[in-house]
Order: sequence, then structure tokens, then C-alpha cells
Amino acid sequence: MGSVLALAVAVVTAATVWSVAAKIWWFPAPISALARMFDDHFLFTTALCGFFLVLGQVLLIFVILRGSRNRREPGMRWVWVIMLTMVLLDASLSLGADRIWHAQMIEPAAADALRIEVTAQQFVWNVRYPGPDGKFGRTSPRLVNDAGGNPLGIDPADPASADDIVTPILVVPRGRPVEVLLRSKDVMHSFFVRELRIKQDAVPGMLIHVKLQADKLGTYEIPCAELCGLGHHRMRGYLEVVEPENFERRLRE
Repeated sequence: MGSVLALAVAVVTAATVWSVAAKIWWFPAPISALARMFDDHFLFTTALCGFFLVLGQVLLIFVILRGSRNRREPGMRWVWVIMLTMVLLDASLSLGADRIWHAQMIEPAAADALRIEVTAQQFVWNVRYPGPDGKFGRTSPRLVNDAGGNPLGIDPADPASADDIVTPILVVPRGRPVEVLLRSKDVMHSFFVRELRIKQDAVPGMLIHVKLQADKLGTYEIPCAELCGLGHHRMRGYLEVVEPENFERRLRE
């Protein structure tokens, strides 16, 4: 019976390790330096946890097959050694995670960052660019008119709004830092780009700054990752990364 149980433990352990190592269920390829930092930390954490998983299972198999011949108390010194090891490992993992968190959430955006407004509403993303003047036009809740093509309530009387561009697609130039000014028009939504490893809630009444810098050309989905109503399943936009020299032309299109 002991041999069968030990074999079952070995098979389950091997299958678990293989499924992770083979990356059967895994993230899509990263498209930013921050995403690669996230992946590196995740892989380190997974490898470390996997090492202790395998070590624990090997010891379990040994106990099943051999049993314990020495039943004396091992002493508290081994308990303290194990606890100290766990504390040190947890500290190392926390420091790595703090570095990523600080880079994304604490550090200010670069001085030359392209500022883009993204406003979520049931069930679309409204992306606004300031135009050549670099200024966003004034908005007012009284001017909001979805049917009339003014979902953000942009004031046409404000000269700064004359060249504003509103689109459902987030277009960014490759390699340039971008600061997204994230808002919600109605309920809570969540701005999620898997390839950037960015997921940020859009909260009504709050302006939230999100930094990103994509370095791989392509089109990537922006689903809403927060249940926001009956049409939540169809709330998706797209991030389009283009060459810098094609950015202005793409906006005009």
C-alpha cells in the first residue's frame, strides 16, 4: 500500500512540475520592459515555490517508504531554522515585487510622455487625444450626448477642444512613454492589457494615472476586467502599437 501511495505522489508531483515547465497555460508574450520584469519575478517565485514543493514531496515519499525509525523530538532549533528561512525567502520576494510596483505606480511619468485620456462607460472605451496643441478641451456633464456623438461632453466653445480626437482605439507610438489618464463615466470598470501586464480599475469620480510603453508592433485587446453590467462581455477595445513616424497619420485616419 505504501509503494502505491508513494508512486501516486510521485506521479502527481511530476505532472505538476511538467505542466508548469512546459508552459501549457501561460501568459502571452510581453511587449514592454515592465511586463518582462513582471515575468522574471513570476518565474523566480514559481521556481522557488516549485523547488520546495518537490523537496517536500520527496521527503513525503521517503517517509511513506521508509517510515520514521527515530521518534525522538527533533528539538525546537529546526523549527527556528525553518521559520527564519521562510522569513528570508518572503522578504526577497517582497523586495522584487516592490520594485515592480514602484516602477509602475509610484514613479512619475516621463517628461516627454504622451498624455491620453481613456474614459470607460457601459460598454465602450472612449480614447481622447489632445491634438496638435497638446491641450485637452474643456468638458461638461451637461454636454454629454452619446447619441449626438459627444460621449465625453466636450465643450465646442473652448478653442482647445477644436483639435481633440475621440476614438475607440488606443493608438500609441512604439518605444514612447505614454501616460493614460483613466476615468469612468458610470460604474467601475477595469483597464486590462495582458501583453503589458497592466490591470487597473477605473473608478467613478477618480482620475487614475497609468504608465505604459509598448515596444512591439501589433494590435492587442483591451477587455474590461470588472463586471460592469449586462453588456460586460462585449466591452472590449484595442491597443494599436505603430511606428512613431506613422502615429500622426494613424490618428488622422
